[in-house]
Order: sequence, then C-alpha cells, then structure tokens
Amino acid sequence: MALRSDWSRRTCSMARGLDILGDPWTILVLREVFFGNGRFDAMKSRLEVADSVLTKRLAGLVESGLLTKRPYDDGGRTRSEYVLTEKGEDALPVLNAVTIWSEKHLPAPSEQAHLYVIHRDCGQRTSSADTCIHCGDRLTATNTSWHSQARTPSPVELATAASPKETAA
Repeated sequence: MALRSDWSRRTCSMARGLDILGDPWTILVLREVFFGNGRFDAMKSRLEVADSVLTKRLAGLVESGLLTKRPYDDGGRTRSEYVLTEKGEDALPVLNAVTIWSEKHLPAPSEQAHLYVIHRDCGQRTSSADTCIHCGDRLTATNTSWHSQARTPSPVELATAASPKETAA
C-alpha cells in the first residue's frame, strides 16, 4: 500500500492539521490517552489494534509533540506510558467535535454505545466542542468529562498534559 502524501508543509492549515490528526487510529489513540489509558497493552486491548499499527501511531504522536513518554515500573522492569503534552491537550476540541457530530448524525448500535461531552463545572452535557452551551465556560481537559456507558456508569475526568517534571526519566 502506498503511503499517503505529506501535507505538513501545505499552505492550508486544515491540511497541515489533518497531516497529524487525520488518521482514525490516531484519534482513537488520543481518545484512550484522554481517558487516562496511556499504557501500550491497555490501549491495544481497548482498541483491538495490531501492535504495529499502535506502535506507528504512538511514535507519530510523540514525534509530532502531542504525546510524550513517562516511565513507570511494572513490578519487574521500567516501561513507558504515554501522556498528553500541552499540544496534545489542545486537540480536545477536535475529539469533542467528532464525538458531538457523531452523536447528532450517526445512529448508535445500542444504548451503551454513546459518548457524551460533559462540562464538569456545571454538570451539564454540551453540544459544543469548545464551550459549554449551558454556562458559556470554555471547555478544557481540566473541566471536561466524557461519559461512555460502555466504559463506566459515571462520567470520566479527562487526563491533562503532564508537567515536564513528570515526564523526565
């Protein structure tokens, strides 16, 4: 299969953004990290993805500066988990927009198959990717939850960007 074109130097900002965020696996990997699921094996299990696909997407997200690696001890050896950078956290409205659009326009195969964007500060579900429609506050990873009944009965607080101190080896 031929590799797609490199759009990183295009004059269109949408094309440059799609160069990084335009792959479905990339968006789903970011979803997992926002859910706090940044370990390779946990992501692989949740996404039901081949090692090679996940490895490639994670490497691309690290190279693009959206994720960074943070060491952790799994009880036998030091491994790495992936955490958001500030640049990665800034992708939240993109993921929110895809989710909200899908909820509005695509049928869910079951009642459990919904994902809602919740503004934690006022506790309301919103249909805007970047602003709460109820109170007008800007949505950020620190004040937004996602509610996926397929994952948990309650909304999940989103992961935020790791501080440089947290990612130092």
